[in-house]
Amino acid sequence: MLTTLTVKNYALIDELHLQFGKKLNIITGETGAGKSILLGALGLLLGQRADSGALLDKTAKCIVEGEFDSKNKAIEDFFQINELDIESRILIRREISKEGKSRAFINDTPVNISQLKELGSLLVDIHSQHETLLLNKSGFQLSVVDSFAGTESDLNDYRKIFSTYKKLALEIAELKAEEARSKSEQDYITFQFNELAEAELEKGESKDQLEKELRTLSHSEEIRQGLSKLDDAISGGESNLLTAISSAIQIVQSLSKYNSKLESVATRLKSVQIELKDISQESTDISDEVSLDPQRLEIVNERLNILNRLEQKHRVNSTQELIELKNEFEKKLENINSLDERISDLEKEKEKQFIKLLSKADKISIARAKVIPGIETKVKKMLADLGMPNAILKIEQVVLDEEELNQSGKDSIRFLFSANKGVAYSEISKVASGGELSRLMLCLKAIVAKLIDLPTVVFDEIDTGVSGETAFKIGTVMNDLSSSLQLLAITHLPQIASRGEVHFFVYKEVIGKRTFTKVSKLKSEDRIVEVARMLSGDKPTAIAMQNAKELLGN
Repeated sequence: MLTTLTVKNYALIDELHLQFGKKLNIITGETGAGKSILLGALGLLLGQRADSGALLDKTAKCIVEGEFDSKNKAIEDFFQINELDIESRILIRREISKEGKSRAFINDTPVNISQLKELGSLLVDIHSQHETLLLNKSGFQLSVVDSFAGTESDLNDYRKIFSTYKKLALEIAELKAEEARSKSEQDYITFQFNELAEAELEKGESKDQLEKELRTLSHSEEIRQGLSKLDDAISGGESNLLTAISSAIQIVQSLSKYNSKLESVATRLKSVQIELKDISQESTDISDEVSLDPQRLEIVNERLNILNRLEQKHRVNSTQELIELKNEFEKKLENINSLDERISDLEKEKEKQFIKLLSKADKISIARAKVIPGIETKVKKMLADLGMPNAILKIEQVVLDEEELNQSGKDSIRFLFSANKGVAYSEISKVASGGELSRLMLCLKAIVAKLIDLPTVVFDEIDTGVSGETAFKIGTVMNDLSSSLQLLAITHLPQIASRGEVHFFVYKEVIGKRTFTKVSKLKSEDRIVEVARMLSGDKPTAIAMQNAKELLGN
C-alpha cells in the first residue's frame, strides 16, 4: 500500500506531499491539469526511464519519494535475494540530477534500476488505457485460474518435486558430459597405466643403487684383478707388507728394552698388522662377491633405461613419483568405469521423480480445467453489468507435452478476449480499446482480490466511454474491490469519484510568469463542489449540488 508520495521539481510540480488512504483514492481535475504528471512521478519510483527534461528548475535536482506499507512473501523474498534490510515500511527514493543522471534508493540503500523495477512490480500496478502490464502477464493469468482452483498446496508440493527432478537432470547431464570426456581419454589413460603397471615399479626402488650395481658389473674383471694384486702386496710371496711389518715389530720389540718409548711404536705396528690382515680378508670377500654376470648386467642396464625413459616421459624425478602417477591413472579408470553405474542409478531416481511430478501436474491441471468455465461466466456477467453485454473472456488451457513440464505444471494458460458479438477472440494485448481493457482488469481483480495478493492498483481513466448506470456499477465494483486492496483511480465520472475514501483534486495555478500543477486533498464541502462540477460544469447549479450530496451520501 502506498502511504505517502513526495514530489519535488518534476515537470510542472514545484513541490507536493500526498497522503493516501487504505482503500479507494480518487484523483480528479480538468483535462490538462496534470493528472498524468502524478502518474509520471509514480512511474519514476517504479523504475521508468528518467531524464533532465523532466526537471521544472533545470538548476536543481528532481526528487520523488514514496513510502509503502507492504509485506508479503514475494516482497520478503526480493529483499532477501537482493541482500536488503526489510523494515516495517518501505521507502523508495529516485533522484534525477540536472545533468540527467539518475540514482535510486530502497530504504536508503543504493540500488540499480532493474532492482527498482522488480520491487515496483510487486508494489504497484499502473493500469492505463495504453498499459495492461499485469493483465498481459502469463503468470498473472495463471494465478487467476489457480486462485479459483485452490491449487496452492499442490503447487508447492509440485515445485519441490520439480526442483528435485531438475537437479537430478542437471547432475545426469553433467555426469554424461564427464563420461563423454572421459571416454575420449580412456584409451590414452589405459595405455599410460598399463605401461607403468608393466614396469612393475617398487616402492623404494632407487636408480642410484642400480647405477652403482651397473658400475660394479661393468668393471667386475678390473675389480677382481686389482684386488688380487692388493692381496699379493699385503700377504702374497716372500716380500709382502705383512712380512715386512712382522720384521719391523721384532726389531722394535728387541730395542724397546733399551728405550721404553719404542713400546708404543711396537703397539702401533701391531695395529697396522691387524688392519692389513682385515683389509686383506675384506678384499678377498669383495673379490669373491664380484663375478662376471653378463645376464645381470643386461637386466640392470635395461631397468635403468626403463626408469629413465618413464621419468623423462612423465617429467618426474623419482620412481615414487611414477608410482603415484600410476595410482592416479588407476583411479581415473575406476571413476570412468563407475560413471555408467552412477548415471544408471540417477536415471532410475529421475524416472521415479518424474512419475510423481506427472501425477501432481495431472491433478493440478484437472483442478484448473474444472474452474475455468466458472471464471468465464463470472467475468461475462460482471462485464455485462459494466456496460459490455457482448464481451467474453475466453481462457485457453493448453496441456503441454511431458518434456515441457515447467515450474507451474503442465498447462499453458492464455486469456483471449472479444468485446463485441461476432468478433473473433484475440490476445488481450491486441485488443484496441483501453476502456474495455480497464473494465476487464477491474473484473478480474475484483474476483481474485480476496484469493491472491495483489499490489496497489492504479486505474487511469477506467471510465472512458462509460456513463449513467454503468458508471454507478463501476464505482460499486471499485468500492468493493478497495476493501481488499488499495486503489488509486483517475476519473472524469462523478459516479466513481463519489465512492472514494480520499479525494484529490489536481489543478493548475499561475504564479508570476510560471504555471504550476497543484494537488489538493478535498474536505467534505470541497468534495461536494467538485462532484457537482463534474455533473454540470465549472459553475455548479443548485440541482447539481444537491445531486452531488446525494452521490456522496450527505
